[in-house]
Amino acid sequence: MNVSYIKAIEYYLPEIIVSNDERTMKKIGISERRIAEVDEFASDLAVMAAKKLFDSGVVERQEIDFLIYCTQSPDYILPSTSCIIQARLGLPISCGAFDFNLGCSGYVYGLSIAKGLIESGSARNVLLLTSDTYSKHVNPKDRSVEVLFGDAATATLISHHEEDEIRLGPFVFGTDGKGAENLIIPAGGLKEPISNLNKEETEDTFGNIRSRCDLYMNGPEIFNFTLKEIPEAIQRLHAKSDTSMEDYDYFVFHQANQFMLEHLRKKLHINNEKFSIQLKDIGNTVSSSIPIALKRDSHKLQQNDLIMLVGFGVGYSWAACSFKWSIIK
Repeated sequence: MNVSYIKAIEYYLPEIIVSNDERTMKKIGISERRIAEVDEFASDLAVMAAKKLFDSGVVERQEIDFLIYCTQSPDYILPSTSCIIQARLGLPISCGAFDFNLGCSGYVYGLSIAKGLIESGSARNVLLLTSDTYSKHVNPKDRSVEVLFGDAATATLISHHEEDEIRLGPFVFGTDGKGAENLIIPAGGLKEPISNLNKEETEDTFGNIRSRCDLYMNGPEIFNFTLKEIPEAIQRLHAKSDTSMEDYDYFVFHQANQFMLEHLRKKLHINNEKFSIQLKDIGNTVSSSIPIALKRDSHKLQQNDLIMLVGFGVGYSWAACSFKWSIIK
């Protein structure tokens, strides 16, 4: 049987470190974040993560059949940034490539796309890149988001293998666009082009300052959405995979902030030892948070451990999947 599996993960962090104060750290579990340079963009971070993967020797560039790039910080409206990355990495011109615009659920969505490409016979080696530079979307005077988000990129190799056991999947998904206004950059697209008017800054009742060109997040609404939808999504995953919480060896959720993660962990009755929290020194890295946590926690995992991944956030969009761990060099 033609199956897909996660063969390797690498990540890259920019060099600038920004620290949070002690009071903020205790509340959200983030002491510092990595921030891209003014002239350093999400595509640059993604290229660096991919180069780390190729330098590891796990795959040759000419063996990549498909490049998938998840970002909400593209270089241009067009062309697709994935096409630019393909050329920068020297991948073969026979390689397919496209971008997709998702945030914190994007990694799980990307895995499902890679699985479809491989198990349909369309590709043998898929390079899934995630990269965001939310620091460029955030007003530094808006403390509701400035203390949360860090910049990062990851590269994941999903490969083909001949065996009888499914290693990646099943997947469940969710979308509720009625929550779009709760995590949004209102201006800058075709619907509301940037102008002097929407670049004007205003101050909210909590003292946070932003313009309509900056990232806005309604934290309480995002929290309520997460606590409602994620347990239901996990129940759907159990039904689809014929599993229970006790069957899983490890859980990696989107690393939003420690306050939210602890609420989810307790609500789902997950032991501390089985639950990943990897954001203290990097913050919320959006689409890169799950693969970074997986890579950092790889020393805790054994061959064939059953892992649950759960992504959730902007959109609203969410996704969950099961997969069996393969040893990553």
